[in-house]
Amino acid sequence: MFEKAFKSYGAIIAVFATGIVVRDIAPLLDNKWYDPAVVVVDSNLNFAIPLLGGHHGANEIARKISELGAVPVLTTATEVHGKPSVEGIADRLGCEIFNKESTVAVNCALLDQEIEVLEVKGPRIVVVDEDVSVLIRKQHKNVEIKDNNKSKQ
Repeated sequence: MFEKAFKSYGAIIAVFATGIVVRDIAPLLDNKWYDPAVVVVDSNLNFAIPLLGGHHGANEIARKISELGAVPVLTTATEVHGKPSVEGIADRLGCEIFNKESTVAVNCALLDQEIEVLEVKGPRIVVVDEDVSVLIRKQHKNVEIKDNNKSKQ
């Protein structure tokens, strides 16, 4: 059942014990960028646990399930500390993360400091260090970027 769901869906809500889900999905895991978001919910609807893909939709699904009474058990560091994540910023801005490997360093930095989001309109050449996440717009959207108390369109 999980093998078919992994191939067919971007998110899975499993009403099972966490151990069962972990054992059944373990052989299917590839990487955080391609695996579906997985949220485990107990059969009494007490808890919604993002097991995989917290920054890729599982945390949001757990929050939505909380409207039914379940407590969302969020463990991603940025969520726990009320900070944004690169993945969340990219999603909000309608962007794709070009250099995915940068997100670990940038998410760690987001825990300790405000990180400026810069918008560079082309044509340009941008040179960045490996601890800079580069976001590419999926489509042209009129998205507001807030920088401290300033606002840009």
